[in-house]
Amino acid sequence: MERWECPCGYIYDPAEGDLETGIQPGTPWEKLPDDWVCPKCGAEKEFFEKID
Repeated sequence: MERWECPCGYIYDPAEGDLETGIQPGTPWEKLPDDWVCPKCGAEKEFFEKID
């Protein structure tokens, strides 16, 4: 699955999810809620870039 990087350096890895905000492991980028933001800096999804 593709990983996505925030300008702050946080990487969203679908294999890990984001348990702090209730995103379960295995959740692909496309299935994240539209209002999900970076748990580290609060950046919106539009600022992330695909890294692989």
